[in-house]
Amino acid sequence: MKKTFFVTATDTDAGKTYVTVGLLKAAHRAGLRSLGLKPIAAGAERVDGALRNDDALLIQAASSVRLPYEQINPVVLEPAIAPHIAAAQENRLITVSRLEGFLKGALLTPYDFAIVEGAGGWRVPLNDRELLSGLAKNLNFPVVLVVNMKLGCLNHAMLSAEAILRDGLNIAGWVANGGQDSMPCYEENLQSLTNMLPAPLLGTLTWHASPADGDDEFDQILSKL
Repeated sequence: MKKTFFVTATDTDAGKTYVTVGLLKAAHRAGLRSLGLKPIAAGAERVDGALRNDDALLIQAASSVRLPYEQINPVVLEPAIAPHIAAAQENRLITVSRLEGFLKGALLTPYDFAIVEGAGGWRVPLNDRELLSGLAKNLNFPVVLVVNMKLGCLNHAMLSAEAILRDGLNIAGWVANGGQDSMPCYEENLQSLTNMLPAPLLGTLTWHASPADGDDEFDQILSKL
């Protein structure tokens, strides 16, 4: 049976791509055809004349299902700023329906395990009237929430979870990304979130010098999805 998830986070640079890539690789180790998609990305450089986003390239490399970059990341914006502002600067209109069409086309490719990675947090504007959360709502995939374990994360995490549930989506679980060095009273904050968030804790992660160092952690998270 196919499993598809939408990965979001409490804020920008919280570790969405770290989690996405780790889970895609874990799925591949488990013998599953894995596919990662990042429908919109802001912050890119030109490679052989074409814009490429680093996170999208990592997702493409981690996917065992091979697709052209343009299907992995159909909307790529050069400046590393809010997507709707970057799009306005380029006189482009990015809509939920357009992104949904791109994704549905890519997801026609046979796969067993797929992740759609969002941009920034849950309520990221796409244009003056639409939010990226509208895309997640239309897709109706279970959501994995990545919590950036730092001062302020309790508020960010609980508000994000409330918004996801208000949009009618299921939270498959949350991942604590950080460690003892990332915030004071880490264990106490972790326990508070475990008690208060309306979703199971899938796992706790720390940043590793080598990506392979976290393989066991991601294998365990995958087993809970």
